[in-house]
Amino acid sequence: MMGVGQNPAEIPLADSLPPRQRLVAIILAVAILVVILELVRRRKLREEYSLLWLITGGFLLLLTVNYRLLTGLTELIGATLPTSTLFFGGLIFLILVCLQFSVRLSAITRRLKWLNQKIALLEQSMQEQPKKAEQERHPLKYGPEQKTKKGE
Repeated sequence: MMGVGQNPAEIPLADSLPPRQRLVAIILAVAILVVILELVRRRKLREEYSLLWLITGGFLLLLTVNYRLLTGLTELIGATLPTSTLFFGGLIFLILVCLQFSVRLSAITRRLKWLNQKIALLEQSMQEQPKKAEQERHPLKYGPEQKTKKGE
């Protein structure tokens, strides 16, 4: 327990989670993995998006089972408490998700622009088709060089 005025850096890190917290964390990590796999199986989540989620769920399970890894990461990044490390990890995760969505959105935007241009060209071609057909059927009526009897 931290006393008043005590520096959080002086608090020794525990070797493991309390049993109840550990059980809840394992259940949540396994549930996340199962839900991700089920969403992929039902084709509600594409495989390319599931990779980041599966890595995250697996990492959460690893941190739950091996609490010393979490405390080691906490010391490595210079955080005071393991919860700070978890929040930092969550922030990194959200940044990666935003980056992945930005890359996909950019690709989709380029593809949409290309498709819109292709549709415009096809529509223009379709509008010109009846005019060309009419000109071919009646060349004297629409042709630029109308022959007259005087000019022959």
